[in-house]
Amino acid sequence: MTQEVGQAVDTTPALKPSAVVLKGRYGVIEKFDAAKHAASLWDAIKGDDRLWTYMWYGPFAERAAFEQFAELMTKREDPFAYAIIDNSSNVLGAATLMEIRLANRAIEIGGIFYSKALRQTPLATEAQFLLMRYAFEELHYRRYEWKCDSFNAPSRRAAERFGFTFEGIFRQHMIVKGRNRDTAWFAILDSEWPALKRAYEAWLASENFDAQGRQKKTLEQFRV
Repeated sequence: MTQEVGQAVDTTPALKPSAVVLKGRYGVIEKFDAAKHAASLWDAIKGDDRLWTYMWYGPFAERAAFEQFAELMTKREDPFAYAIIDNSSNVLGAATLMEIRLANRAIEIGGIFYSKALRQTPLATEAQFLLMRYAFEELHYRRYEWKCDSFNAPSRRAAERFGFTFEGIFRQHMIVKGRNRDTAWFAILDSEWPALKRAYEAWLASENFDAQGRQKKTLEQFRV
């Protein structure tokens, strides 16, 4: 009796994330450097303790504690951290490419923290697009993941808006800050990327925003 197996795939390993500069219309993504980015980022996020509820780290009571954490972000290769910077050179957030599995060509976007000034702006979406495009087109990953605490409703909504497919819940997946974490898993596959890329490009186009900077069509509408 014939046994079914998966289709043959290219086994060339993916590439590691590196210190690239990813330029968009609304801002730029670059390798996180504590000396260059920590002070501006701290000014953007200080006092927003709810930002850290579902993170392994934080909240940070003072700048010195955050700068110590920023030094670790700078040094690590997995997760590999990037700063999110607007066109006025303000560092408004950060994100990391992590859980890097080169042989399987799988990677996760995680460790995301957006300041209040970044949330619900075109740059917030563009940052996701730039890192996604980098992972698929330059680093040659075939699977791009998003994971979050199952209770983190804003993160789950964001994953779905950004085009990730919900894959299920890993029960009792982790212990974070002394609490159980059930983890919601989402992913985008390389075969899904071309259509998703077109949707992002259409959403980010200048003609999709009015004179006040408000979107005319949602990203979800372009993905239909």
